[in-house]
Amino acid sequence: MFSGISIWQLIIILAIVVLLFGTKKLRNIGSDLGGAVKGFKDSVKDGEQEQDQKRLADDDQDQDKDATRQEREKHKDQA
Repeated sequence: MFSGISIWQLIIILAIVVLLFGTKKLRNIGSDLGGAVKGFKDSVKDGEQEQDQKRLADDDQDQDKDATRQEREKHKDQA
């Protein structure tokens, strides 16, 4: 697994951590950490959605400008 650390050493470290903090405290730490990770992922997802919406709005404006320009050129050619 890790270089120089066997599975037995990891189990001993885990047992010491459980004895020091207790299962309830570890459970609370785990749920707090999980909530923080979930909040971070949601924030990143919301940021990406906002950027996508902004890009789409910018593309729509560009298309509207192109259509207006083409209409003007069309009217110039007819005149």
